[in-house]
Amino acid sequence: MKPLDISIAGEINLDLIMYGLPAIMPMERELLGTDFQVTLGSSSAILAHNLAVLGGRVGFVTLVGQDALGKIAMERLKAAGVDLSRVRISQNGTATGVTLLLPHGRERHILTYPGTMSELRIGDLDIEYLKQAKHFHLSSLFLLQSLAPDLPALFKELKGAGLTISLDTNDDPSGDWGGVFPELIEYVDILFANEQEACRIAKSETVNEALEVLARRVPCAAIKCGARGSIVRIGGKTFSADGVSVTPVDTIGAGDSFNAGFLFGWLKGWPPDQCAYAGNVTGALSTLRAGGTEAFRDPDLVQSFLRQHSFPGQG
Repeated sequence: MKPLDISIAGEINLDLIMYGLPAIMPMERELLGTDFQVTLGSSSAILAHNLAVLGGRVGFVTLVGQDALGKIAMERLKAAGVDLSRVRISQNGTATGVTLLLPHGRERHILTYPGTMSELRIGDLDIEYLKQAKHFHLSSLFLLQSLAPDLPALFKELKGAGLTISLDTNDDPSGDWGGVFPELIEYVDILFANEQEACRIAKSETVNEALEVLARRVPCAAIKCGARGSIVRIGGKTFSADGVSVTPVDTIGAGDSFNAGFLFGWLKGWPPDQCAYAGNVTGALSTLRAGGTEAFRDPDLVQSFLRQHSFPGQG
């Protein structure tokens, strides 16, 4: 048996979330928010944290700065049970990344300083360590600017070592959806995307059209549809799972939390519809607190919510 269920290589940052600001913000005015939270951010770290809380054996590799933000991020991941033994510390003074989020109802401003995430290179990854897992995951492809050129070779090597691979590109700030993505897709077993991303990747008008296009490129496409649930296309069949009704406090990180639930089931061999439902449950759970991981830091909330919504495998 391999020592890890999943290895994750990717970005790390904290999310600074300020609530209650107007959507249109005039210059040279002091605008007062109604609340402020500091939470673990970045798609890769949120997935690693929440999957470990669910009981997955998770190894996370990243490049972190020598600063207070990086220290807090590492402490949060360690407390969740994530193996950080191969994390690299930046030696050139670059700070850990940070994202400032300004929610406005269903929409939000997202302002990111990439920091070390844009400097992560293939030389920072212990590839033999990554191979100690059954599965490898990558998020935020288009933010990993220094790592991206070497990713096709990495994916090929990991596939050759018997790992399955999942990818969540997240948004492409350039809008091109190009770069190394066309080369990577041939090695991907599970492609995660929300509805908008799926349509942009597939150059399609509707989610159903996008699913047909993506199904010809990857064995499994898992599309996140927010409160309506999720759709999975695999083996020529389409499965849908209803969403879980909650009153959300914050939807930041819900998609990454969906990935955590889906992959938890996938790694246990659950059928696609159960994986999709598991993702819906964990995605909904994450919305009950600020940011993508705060709900998962409350053990009582996690256990009661999973039982209440019949998370597969719960008593």
